Amino acid sequence: MLTMNDDLEGALKTYLELLDKEEYFEAHEVLEEAWHPLRLGGHPLANLAKGLINGAITFEHIKRNRKDMKKKAKTVIASYERHKHLCTESIEHVALFQKACQKIESLKIRHAEVFDVLVP
Repeated sequence: MLTMNDDLEGALKTYLELLDKEEYFEAHEVLEEAWHPLRLGGHPLANLAKGLINGAITFEHIKRNRKDMKKKAKTVIASYERHKHLCTESIEHVALFQKACQKIESLKIRHAEVFDVLVP
């Protein structure tokens, strides 16, 4: 039987693979499924996982170039920004969480024009 811990680890691995494929909505879905029991159980990683879920959906907005995309992307990325500090050496699956945060950070740089960072 899979535990919540196994589900989270598997979800993080799949999330990372999907981000690499630019399948942001699917990445969001996979991690959200693992997030629900974390949230309901008051798990300390629930907020960090939620931030990463919103990080993925941010880039789906950009990918689809939706109406008001910049505003939506900035609003949604705020959840990730609020919770990324929770990615510390002391958490479970730290390497996977760190990789996920690094991927979101590199996507922010790749889409700097949306976030008004690193743009002269």
